[in-house]
Amino acid sequence: MLACIVALVTDALQFATGPFGWAGVDQALDVIAMGLTTWLIGFHPLLLPTFVLEAIPFLEDLPTWSGCVVTVILLRRRQAARALKLTSSPPPETTRGRRS
Repeated sequence: MLACIVALVTDALQFATGPFGWAGVDQALDVIAMGLTTWLIGFHPLLLPTFVLEAIPFLEDLPTWSGCVVTVILLRRRQAARALKLTSSPPPETTRGRRS
């Protein structure tokens, strides 16, 4: 939840500064967002392209941090559900050695 809040606040602040931002403010926000997001949810490879996209004018106004954080959270939940499903399913019964 905190990672989502960090992403939303960062995207809102970057949108408020406009497409060209203020000198260094957008870049500082990106570094802070990357650091906090990595600290809160751990590193994920999707964070790297998001960090790079934020350096491109006009693309920085898109909610890239929010989209990335939500995507990473959903991917990790899906992985956890898949792992839980694999570990909780009973082993297949074998008929070898049984006589009817």
